[in-house]
Amino acid sequence: MERAIAVSVLVSLLMAFHPLKMISANMEGDALHSLRSNLEDPNSVLQSWDPTLVNPCTWFHVTCNNENSVIRVDLGNAELSGQLVPQLGQLKNLQYLELYSNKITGPIPSDIGNLTNLVSLDLYLNSFTGPIPDSLGKLTKLRFLRLNNNSLSGNIPMSLTNITALQVLDLSNNHLSGPVPDNGSFSLFTPISFANNLNLCGPVTGKPCPGSPPFAPPPPFVQPTISSPGGYSATGAIAGGVAAGAALLFAAPAIGFAWWRRRKPQEYFFDVPAEEDPEVQLGQLKRFSLRELHVATDGFSNKNILGRGGFGKVYRGRLADGSLVAVKRLKEERTPGGELQFQTEVEMISMAVHRNLLRLRGFCMTPSERILVYPYMANGSVVSCLRERQPSEPPLDWPTRKRIALGSARGLSYLHDHCDPKIIHRDVKAANILLDEEFEAVVGDFGLAKLMDYKDTHVTTAVRGTIGHIAPEYLSTGKSSEKTDVFGYGIMLLELITGQRAFDLSRLANDDDVMLLDWVKGLLKEKKLEMLVDPDLQNNYIEAEVQQLIQVALLCTQGSPMDRPKMSEVVRMLEGDGLAEKWEEWQKVEVVRQEVELTAPRSSEWILDSTNNLHAVELSGPR
Repeated sequence: MERAIAVSVLVSLLMAFHPLKMISANMEGDALHSLRSNLEDPNSVLQSWDPTLVNPCTWFHVTCNNENSVIRVDLGNAELSGQLVPQLGQLKNLQYLELYSNKITGPIPSDIGNLTNLVSLDLYLNSFTGPIPDSLGKLTKLRFLRLNNNSLSGNIPMSLTNITALQVLDLSNNHLSGPVPDNGSFSLFTPISFANNLNLCGPVTGKPCPGSPPFAPPPPFVQPTISSPGGYSATGAIAGGVAAGAALLFAAPAIGFAWWRRRKPQEYFFDVPAEEDPEVQLGQLKRFSLRELHVATDGFSNKNILGRGGFGKVYRGRLADGSLVAVKRLKEERTPGGELQFQTEVEMISMAVHRNLLRLRGFCMTPSERILVYPYMANGSVVSCLRERQPSEPPLDWPTRKRIALGSARGLSYLHDHCDPKIIHRDVKAANILLDEEFEAVVGDFGLAKLMDYKDTHVTTAVRGTIGHIAPEYLSTGKSSEKTDVFGYGIMLLELITGQRAFDLSRLANDDDVMLLDWVKGLLKEKKLEMLVDPDLQNNYIEAEVQQLIQVALLCTQGSPMDRPKMSEVVRMLEGDGLAEKWEEWQKVEVVRQEVELTAPRSSEWILDSTNNLHAVELSGPR
């Protein structure tokens, strides 16, 4: 009885001090529990969603803000089935709803239109039926809307054209019908956004709507055949998305463009002389003139250089509309077929769109220049924040470093699992993780990453990357896979934790390992965890969380690529699901490995002989 009274008093006190937070948490917890009750969960992904816990912020796959309000639900690739519930509309502060790649059926609840803070709605690769709710037009902050690969029917709501923030739209592979809007936000998107909806019509689709005046179809597309020096021919090197996008571009009334294209069928884009300054766009991708970028960067002035590397130089620029951009001026190598390769890479980059990937804004191509234009990242890279900040600038705090770890993992997971063909980055490191205004991680510099077809298990090519980040099997064989990216990501995690460089000759002065991974392992063996953590944190971190991140890093940097987790598994571990089990397995393997090492001479896969050029740390080619 006394204990019951004490609990009652405690609850009363909590309600007295934080009544709104308690009520909010209860409502959100009830809404998420309703969702759990309506879904089949064969893998027990939702096991932690305990309705007896007042605060859902402790549940796996749920992220909250400082006010204990749910801002993110991540349940992609979870094998869930069943239907969504209207109670989802009670998550008033929700920003990201990720339910892609499941087996969810039924309609999309119109109550989702009440989530006015929603930034991303990813329901693709499910079995949703019924119409797209008109209420989604109320989501004025929405930037990512992906409903593709479902069984949705009916018209596309005109209300969606009012979402001015919309950056990514994919309604393809459904059963939608009626006209495709060609105004508002929809004017930005190419036919690939609506592909494989047989009953859609309108200028974007190339199919007139019943009762509408006919429009001129685009000129016939002639697929080029390019012969390589070895005698092989490559037909259809650019994906269907390019052809569709090009068809939209050339369906414009500009007869001169169509005439030009018929004369030069071997090229997909026309070359813009420096004197011209047209407003040409392919979907969201703008074709900049060289003059425009010359003015924006003050003549590619050295004072505007943001960075330089194997790919060339990156300049800070300001466009005529006042917006800031990062202008990546690639080194030109003038190889046969270089124009087609550049066009292919441009299309590949533009199709890889995720909030944790650097979005391509446009490009410029002239006989002498290859330039990519990206949004300007206000907070630079992880490296600049860790090791190049001004004394007046605060260091990255521990919560921000955790967010960077998770955000960059999500970006890489998207490259590996949701791009077709999948994209291998091949140079994952802190310098290539950029930070936006809110210090959200954005993976950059995958512009020249090699593509991997689902049928392939690896890509063989010249080694690209940076010493200290390169996986052993890639360095020795030149064979890269998504597991080489996982290795690089693990090293990047250690950079985040320690603030140290992945490869640092200055550590030799203290008789330490030059490789960060070896240095970390040495300190862990001596149980000197406190010496690992970046001194800039000034002990303001949670030791258990540091240990968890180190565990993830060591799992990612195992010698055998087969033993490393996939990036999607890394995301789940960082969200609190499965790390303990993986770590226990790793420890068993490590004990056996150490026993073997005791009976055999130690060899290092990282030893550099005298033929290596130690000061040439960057091994990357142009990117």
